[in-house]
Amino acid sequence: MLELTRDVLPEAVLARIAAHPPRVALVLGSGFGGLADALEETITVPYTDIANFPRPAAGIAGHAGKFLVGQVAGVDVCVFSGRVHAYQGVSSLDAAYPARLAAAIGCETLVVTNAAGGVSESLRVGDVVLIADHLNLTGSSPLIGWAGPPGGVPFVPMRDAYDPKLRAIAREAAAEQDLELKDGVYGGLLGPAFETPAEVRYLRSIGADVVGMSTVPEVIAARALGLRVLGFSLVTNAAAGEGLSHVEVLEAGKHAQEALAKLLVAILHRL
Repeated sequence: MLELTRDVLPEAVLARIAAHPPRVALVLGSGFGGLADALEETITVPYTDIANFPRPAAGIAGHAGKFLVGQVAGVDVCVFSGRVHAYQGVSSLDAAYPARLAAAIGCETLVVTNAAGGVSESLRVGDVVLIADHLNLTGSSPLIGWAGPPGGVPFVPMRDAYDPKLRAIAREAAAEQDLELKDGVYGGLLGPAFETPAEVRYLRSIGADVVGMSTVPEVIAARALGLRVLGFSLVTNAAAGEGLSHVEVLEAGKHAQEALAKLLVAILHRL
């Protein structure tokens, strides 16, 4: 079942949400956990304290596994610091849990971040990509078996999956900070193996600019549940690059945290 109820959360968090309903949910990918430091008046809950939160077979460095509620720039938000991935042995539906819970507690907007490999030859390590669209190459969907909303159908429009108005706001905020944003298409693969050179050539030929192993299930579920979506990829490596490692991904995320934190705060100011 795609829909969740908010009572999966502990009572203390439910009380905070009732008093200060979050409007925006953020999902922080590999290496971005430090962005949670921008929150004020924070309540933190480990994922293990959330009922039915997916339990992956193995944890991944850079994913703290914490749910936070608080304020950023005067906006009530919730933050998923870390995510689970289908390659960890969970379903696409489970990988979309953050979007499903965000909808259950009344959020209107989902902001997703991820570390990604650069497929486009114009991208360099450290570039921030504003996701304009995605390619679902995972072989699955969180909507499998879903009958659709009451009185509706499960055929979710994805033409503007990444909200054009939110993307315009992001560009304005980035311009004020002299941060260059590059539009791009995110190719979502299952993983966990990094891409072969042949796969990178294929991805480039079908229009992908960056590639990763997350995000797509969350975005599909978010759109099905009526949330607006804004997405960012940080180019942390060249796809199929020499010497590629997860340590490289985390290091690139660490260097970009401050700039991205300022950008997200500026965006929230405008919402």
